[in-house]
Amino acid sequence: MRIPAHSVCTAIRDDIVAGVYERGGRLTEELLARRYGVSRVPVREALRTLEAEGFVVTRRHAGACVAEPTEQEAADLLEMRLLLEPLGAARAAQRRTEAHLKVLRGLVRLGQERARRGHSDDLRSLGGWFHETLAQASGSPALTSMLTQLRHKIAWMYTVEASVGPVESWTEHGAIVDAVARGDSERARAVTALHTERATAAHRLRFGSTGERAERVRNSQHPVNTASLRH
Repeated sequence: MRIPAHSVCTAIRDDIVAGVYERGGRLTEELLARRYGVSRVPVREALRTLEAEGFVVTRRHAGACVAEPTEQEAADLLEMRLLLEPLGAARAAQRRTEAHLKVLRGLVRLGQERARRGHSDDLRSLGGWFHETLAQASGSPALTSMLTQLRHKIAWMYTVEASVGPVESWTEHGAIVDAVARGDSERARAVTALHTERATAAHRLRFGSTGERAERVRNSQHPVNTASLRH
């Protein structure tokens, strides 16, 4: 069964974000194909997509390599998110469906419950699902795609230190949903802007001014479970 290129792309992107592949490191089609148990064709397609997204660059005599973003490029991503997240929420207030509201309210209830009980392990993924759903509720595929790429890149370039308590953070999520449910685009924009600004203050770069990483999450030999790609 041929594994689609978008699944291979997701697997490679996730590993880049997790730090499995070092910034500037080579990404050879042969090794990637062997690692993910696929042919070189979907790997080649995936690398083209990742290059368009800014995770990969093609260098003369070296081929595909993991990109090496500068501090300014990383800072630009946070600034872009400060502009686009509130826009997405304002659009969601105008275009959301009942299905979107149902999912958003369910995520808020679950997030608030986990936060109150101190179950912090699930909160990051729940927050990601919340903002992904909020972006989808904007009714703009282009905006949703941009916000998704921003979240991936920010997770790659930054670590997050707790500045706002999880209970307060999920209270803000609830306020966003309330504004979206009422169709109040200006309120949705304002609450989301405040929430995004507070979250931004907790981000710290993974690499310094010399381009060296502050940490390496995993080494390049870490195995990847690709079983989910085969279904």
